[in-house]
Amino acid sequence: MRHRAKIDANQTSIVLALRAAGCAVQSLATIGNGCPDILVGRCGVNYLIEIKDGNKTPSQRKLTSDEEKWHLYWKQFGQVDTAESVEQAFEIVGLKEKL
Repeated sequence: MRHRAKIDANQTSIVLALRAAGCAVQSLATIGNGCPDILVGRCGVNYLIEIKDGNKTPSQRKLTSDEEKWHLYWKQFGQVDTAESVEQAFEIVGLKEKL
């Protein structure tokens, strides 16, 4: 039985900032099985981003076993990154400044 998906405390602020900057954002958090938290579209390119809370300790920000497996598999074929802040998410999608 699948538990309700947990989202990191900073996910809402990252999503709102990306949308305010003109990106399309789709939450993937309910998919589970290591799938990243959000799909972001910008300028015809899609970005998969796993969100971790930068305010947590390093051990609490580590990828889960499922996330590690998913990222390792996916990186053979495409892009997936991790962001702990709005600034990191902006960098991933090629935005220079935080709004």
